[in-house]
Amino acid sequence: MTWVKRVGWRHLVLILIVLFALFPIAFVVSAAINPLGTLSSSELYPTGASFENFHKLFTDSRYPFVHWFVNSTLIALVSAFASVFISMCAAYAFSRMKFRGRRGGLLALMLIQMFPQFLAMVTIFMIFTTVTDLWPAFGFNEVWGLLVLYLGGALGVNTWLMKGFLDTVPRELDESATIDGASHAQAFFRVILPLVAPILAVTALLAFIGTINEFIFASFFLTDPESKTLAVGLYGMIAGDRNVNFGMFAAGSLLTAVPTVAVFLWLQKYIVNGLTAGAVKG
Repeated sequence: MTWVKRVGWRHLVLILIVLFALFPIAFVVSAAINPLGTLSSSELYPTGASFENFHKLFTDSRYPFVHWFVNSTLIALVSAFASVFISMCAAYAFSRMKFRGRRGGLLALMLIQMFPQFLAMVTIFMIFTTVTDLWPAFGFNEVWGLLVLYLGGALGVNTWLMKGFLDTVPRELDESATIDGASHAQAFFRVILPLVAPILAVTALLAFIGTINEFIFASFFLTDPESKTLAVGLYGMIAGDRNVNFGMFAAGSLLTAVPTVAVFLWLQKYIVNGLTAGAVKG
């Protein structure tokens, strides 16, 4: 009884939290393997479970799921890598170099991030209307155009986050590398980057998740069926009648989680081991 009062209640609370977190996942899995494939027929323990919804997802010509999956994965990977690299370069400049407008630039980045990005939707639409006429490859219904749009808002929070992490790295490491004959680029890539691997991994993961789940801009930017992303395409399945294609929607939602889990597993080692990968040898 003493164990229950001191420790046991904590285990009970944790179990309840885990069950609360797992219930939506269990419901989606159940809906995905429910052969009826409708919202009204969904139940926690489906009768006659099968993979019919997954088969329909890949064979139904109305919903080019493979194109959506490739588009979302490509945009998220390229956007995450590019945004991390651009933000890291900007953070290194703000953290290590002194130049006119440094403080103003940091404040400007912070102020811009205080306003939601979708407030500029009308302006962005007008800009890309002209871009579509001049450079169709970077306009509407093009993956590269949406990628450019995402990169435009990649600096703000990531730059501040990385700058704060870089400020904790001793400047003596830069000076030691310079004394040994290293240039700014060599010191950046060979000394600094290994030390800040954890923040790079975390930022890349957040950027990947945010991009692959983004809906607002992708919904008005991509209208062609084969150019849509997963978020826009899956929403289109249930936009008219949520009861009809809910099984396919649940199956697609589960498959959407695969790239995110894969990226997390790949970046996990950098998050854990990054702090010891720098200037501790020799």
